[in-house]
Amino acid sequence: MSLFDYTLKELQEKLHNKEITVSDLVEASYNQINAVDDQVKAFLTLNEEEAKKQAKELDEKLGSDASILYGMPIGIKDNIVTKGLRTTCASQILDNLNDPLYDATVMQKLDTENTVNIGKLNMDEFAMGSSTENSSYENTRNPWNTDYVPGGSSGGSAAAVAAGEVFFSLGSDTGGSIRQPAAFCGVVGMKPTYGLVSRFGLVAFASSLDQIGPITRTVEDNAHLLQAIVGNDKMDSTSANVDIPNYSNAFKEDVKGLRIAVPKEYLQEGVNPEVKEAVLAALKQYEELGATWEEVSLPHSKYAVAAYYLLASSEASANLSRFDGVRYGVRTEKNVDMVDMFKQSRAEGFGDEVKRRIMLGTFALSSGYYDAYYKKAQKVRTLIKNDFEKIFDEYDVVIGPTTPTPAYKVGEKIDDPLTMYTDDVLTTPVNLAGLPGMSIPCGFSSDGLPIGLQIIGRHFDESTIYRTAYAYEQATDHHKKRPNLGGDQ
Repeated sequence: MSLFDYTLKELQEKLHNKEITVSDLVEASYNQINAVDDQVKAFLTLNEEEAKKQAKELDEKLGSDASILYGMPIGIKDNIVTKGLRTTCASQILDNLNDPLYDATVMQKLDTENTVNIGKLNMDEFAMGSSTENSSYENTRNPWNTDYVPGGSSGGSAAAVAAGEVFFSLGSDTGGSIRQPAAFCGVVGMKPTYGLVSRFGLVAFASSLDQIGPITRTVEDNAHLLQAIVGNDKMDSTSANVDIPNYSNAFKEDVKGLRIAVPKEYLQEGVNPEVKEAVLAALKQYEELGATWEEVSLPHSKYAVAAYYLLASSEASANLSRFDGVRYGVRTEKNVDMVDMFKQSRAEGFGDEVKRRIMLGTFALSSGYYDAYYKKAQKVRTLIKNDFEKIFDEYDVVIGPTTPTPAYKVGEKIDDPLTMYTDDVLTTPVNLAGLPGMSIPCGFSSDGLPIGLQIIGRHFDESTIYRTAYAYEQATDHHKKRPNLGGDQ
């Protein structure tokens, strides 16, 4: 067996039994990167020298009280600030940000757990995209078939885990950017409740929607990683001060009596027949496990994509105004006056998709259009949130497809942004409502591409999502399958 086929618990047991070392784990990670990343292109920056040095130090101080994440290699999405390690958001405007001065809160927490940062992962520029084709550096590919996209914007984070380059990774989810690539790459991705994980050190795209979350191969490993990064943070004013349960306790319960809601809007026209078939098969599996499900309605979900792109773009236009070539980031080398320097720096530094969303957001916030667009989108957001709350009065979780289709080919949709935007129809409502949502593998298309099942829970009820996901995972073997990519995955 490859080391990447073991769970965190099993790897920790091997560490303490002296069967392997942290150095072995880190070496395995870099060996796999060397073997397959020229095909996958998941990493933008590697931290090899520092990671191997840290691994040797951890080997020497391994004790019986080591955490479950001790010595585990992890990849970090490149919009999460890492002290001393290049952070670009996959954008040319941050191409020279080689030595950030501080760590994001999640990085501080992972440092406490003694994880090993393998490197920074590719993404859509400033997290704006659904295929990782908007990166200004390279196109990450889907490990199951490198002619296909891995999803986005956390495409590098999902692809690296699926390809066995790291044991787990961190991504960020603004409108589905963890769950969608997790579905496309056949891994487990959790978007936590808004406010559960600190956003301090996450380069902002849309501040009322962004959340950092874990991507792993198994549900249990996902819970362990989330446990390590949650908690109130004084550095983030939107961080929630709530009691944090032990998510691992969720695995002690079965799903007998679990009440599942299945929105009819999530299985209507536009959903690929193979995706629909896989979701219905998963629901049948839940019935066999003792759960019940009923069809419900989320009547305002059809407005979610429009509301999301208005709100997200509006917030992006404000958040990205700080990138002006003055305080940090790349400045134009053209000999121009101050105003033109701002214009030229932004014109040269931002890619087409980022410019498109800044312009849309600026328009929606402008005088005369604010009430017609931004304010109305906020009202729709409230209606979507209310729809979910009514359902959760009677049901424990909401289940449906993560995406309407499996992964599509590289280049297939990049020139048609409106079509690509509609692919977020099943994930954006979760962000608008601030709810937790997870994608787990539930099958494969006839082309051999993974299909994702989305599980949505109440605010701060990640435990029920983990309980629901774990029961299904244990009853199936989708998570055990591996792409035929090469290396030792």
